[in-house]
Parts: sequence; structure tokens; C-alpha cells
Amino acid sequence: MKTTEFDYDLPKELIAQTPLANRKESRMLVVHKDKNNWEDRHFYDIIDYLHEGDVLVRNNTRVIPARLFGTKEETGAHVELLLLRQMEDDVWECLAGNAKVIKMDTVISFGDGRLKAQCVGFGEKGIRKMKMLYEGIFNEILDELGNVPLPPYIKEKLDDPERYQTVYAKVRGSAAAPTAGLHFTDEVFAQLKDKGVIICDVTLHVGLGTFRPMDTENVEDHIMHEEVYFMSKETADILNQAKEENRRIIAIGTTSVRTLESVYNRFGRFEECSGETTLFIYPGYEWHTADCILTNFHLPKSTLIMMISSFAGRELTFAAYRHAVEERYRFFSFGDCMLILNE
Repeated sequence: MKTTEFDYDLPKELIAQTPLANRKESRMLVVHKDKNNWEDRHFYDIIDYLHEGDVLVRNNTRVIPARLFGTKEETGAHVELLLLRQMEDDVWECLAGNAKVIKMDTVISFGDGRLKAQCVGFGEKGIRKMKMLYEGIFNEILDELGNVPLPPYIKEKLDDPERYQTVYAKVRGSAAAPTAGLHFTDEVFAQLKDKGVIICDVTLHVGLGTFRPMDTENVEDHIMHEEVYFMSKETADILNQAKEENRRIIAIGTTSVRTLESVYNRFGRFEECSGETTLFIYPGYEWHTADCILTNFHLPKSTLIMMISSFAGRELTFAAYRHAVEERYRFFSFGDCMLILNE
């Protein structure tokens, strides 16, 4: 397969720059995989499509203020770091802007020296391993000096950083939000629970594997970057029972999907575990876990649109995307969403 097979035309004005005032009022394109059609609804209508006994899986990761702007101590050159994942102690894997100026042992200073980062290793394509040097509590310093790592296609300033967090964000560690979950409110969750929908959490810290653009001509040649995931015993038990009783598992977002499929591929069932996944799902993949997926609209030629094409079928996926463009849906992180049902 060629990466160009997953391209589509998107007018720039359809890229959502700010979140809606009310999360649940986003539009929702409901795609019926079995009927090969769709309908235009709003997110608050999701109540109509979930039933008693369904298991709704959400990724409870919390975005950290992972973008840091500093200067190289030796030369004063400006350097931007995006913290991707904590590797050990105070060593972080980082994506470096102006990476060529960062050599082994280079020290970058942030916030008048309250936080420093020393290069202790190299990775591919601008990746650096940086040891954080500081006094005090790292998370408190990061909260003060760091910036919300909004995607580059969002040009508007975000007035409230919490709008780039889900209402259930709990476990710190992501460099980007699991954006399908941004539509949910506490009220919607209460309505779903009243209906008998079972809600459980997994954790996948979103990193380079999810948002790095593809640069290979052939889809199969792309290598996904590692992302850390966790599944609790409680969640594993809920999911195993749902499969045994043939009840639906509905995944909120592609990161929840990656966690579910990674665990199932590893054990042949759901288990309490943690690990790192490089799972790349594209057409031809054999699915094991999700019966339905709630997802945002994804970038052209991205690994995410390939995952959705694998689940719903490429032809139906791109027909639905063309409809969304014609109907002026809002795209990407702060945009509208798609609920893919497989009855």
C-alpha cells in the first residue's frame, strides 16, 4: 500500500482552531459499517447509540506542559524541547527543535536556570535523551515553566489549558491529548451510567507514535515510535467478562484502541499489565477487541486515518470524510467526531 492512498483534500478553514464553548455540542458523524451509510448527529446523541451492558473504554492519560523553550548555555542558541516520555529517573526522551545544536553533554537552560537539561544520548530524527537538572519537585517546576503542547496546525492561543484535557484526565504523562475524549462531559457520563453503560479506564501516554507524520512511500515501511500503556486488573476483568458474554466494547479514541489491541495481542486476553507498544494498525490488520470506535477526524496520510480505514474499510472511511468536508464539519483536535458502529 502507498501512503498516498490515504490522502484527501481538506480546506484549511475546516481545521478547528478553538474548542466549542460546550464540549458535548460538537457534531458527530455516525457511520454504520454494516449498512455502509452514515447520519449527521451531535455528540450528545451518543446516549442513543450506547446500550445497557456496553463497555466504554477511555484513556485517562493527562497531558503535561511538555513544551519547553530554552537556550544553549554555551552559545545562547534558542532550543525547543518536547518531552515525549520519561525513561528512567530524570532522563526524558525529547523531540528537539534546532536539534543540530544539541551535542553530547550540551546543557539547555530554562527559566533563568531553575531547570536545566543535559544531553546524555541520541535517537533518530531529532530525538535526544535529556537528563533534567533541578532542585525541588520536577512536576511543580514543569507546570510553571512548560507550555501546553498544542499541535502545529492550531494557530490560536488557548485561553484555558484545561480544554486540551479530557474531564477524566488523571495519569500525567502525555505529550498530546487523546482528543476523541474531549467531547465528553460529566453530565454525559452520568447519563450513560444511568443507562447501564459500564465505563472503565486504560492509560496510554500519547507520544511520537501517535502524532509523528509518516515519511515513507510504502505504508508497511513505517515504524511506530514506542508509547507506554497500562491496564488495571479491574479493567481487564470487565473486558474479559464483556467478551465472554458477547457484549460490545466501545473504544474512545485511537489510543484506547492501541492499548486494547496491544494487550490482547500480547496475552490472547486482557490482563493487568504495563508495557510499551509499537503497534501499527492499517488495512489488513486482524481485529480482536473494539466493536465500535469513537474518533475525531484525522490528518491526511496519518497512521490514525489508516487505523480507522482498517476498522471501517478504506472506501467507507474516505466516503464519510468527503461527506464531512462537504457538510463543513470541524477537523482535528478541537474538531467534531465520528462514531463508527459495527452492529
